[in-house]
Amino acid sequence: MASSVDRVRAALERHGHDGARRRFPESTRTAEEAAAAIGCTVAQIAKSIVLRAGDRPVLVVASGVNRVDPAKVAGLVGGPVKRADAAWVREVTGFAIGGVAPVGHLTQPIVLIDQSLSALDPIWAAAGSPNEVFSTGFADLVALSGGQIADVKEG
Repeated sequence: MASSVDRVRAALERHGHDGARRRFPESTRTAEEAAAAIGCTVAQIAKSIVLRAGDRPVLVVASGVNRVDPAKVAGLVGGPVKRADAAWVREVTGFAIGGVAPVGHLTQPIVLIDQSLSALDPIWAAAGSPNEVFSTGFADLVALSGGQIADVKEG
């Protein structure tokens, strides 16, 4: 079975995505850690939040400075959502928390992309491990992930 990093690399290559992939000796598990390692703003980090809609994964890709509003997500997916635990995230997506990428999932999630990311360039997302990231633009992120642009942030 391909590693999580290999799945992300393959997904990016399938889409002809040439954004820089970078691996760091330190953790990029949180938006703050990733921004510090990369040298960008926390807002430019596309954090991946996995929620559960029953047995279906919902991937919310949000700006690192925003909190996700579960009620807005529930409205968008047509039913209640809850936070997924680490074991379920790994089983269903194939990623460890802190390394969940917007592509390369074992089970295709419902994908919602925080519309506030559209004002940022570049955007950095996890590339399959807690210390590897890739850069992209907003339109490419939407196309790569097959996501729906949505207002998902609190407030």
